[in-house]
Amino acid sequence: MISQTEPVYVTSKKSENGQLAKCYIRLRELGGDYEDEYQCALLGDIALKKYETGKVVVASLRFTTHEANGAYYQDIVATEIVEIK
Repeated sequence: MISQTEPVYVTSKKSENGQLAKCYIRLRELGGDYEDEYQCALLGDIALKKYETGKVVVASLRFTTHEANGAYYQDIVATEIVEIK
């Protein structure tokens, strides 16, 4: 785990109270300083947990793409994160 932003609350139709916690986490693949990195969104209760910088984690990532105004974008959401002790 490289870094994590502070959670903010965003409007959500899927949430019971209309708001959903959201933050971003940056993950790097195992192997060294030059491995691929992923900027992932964390949504809901998982966004409220603090992860320690430098800690090894296993994450389940969901990759989606969408088109807007002729451009294509990719979203990455971490749906589960487990710290390795």
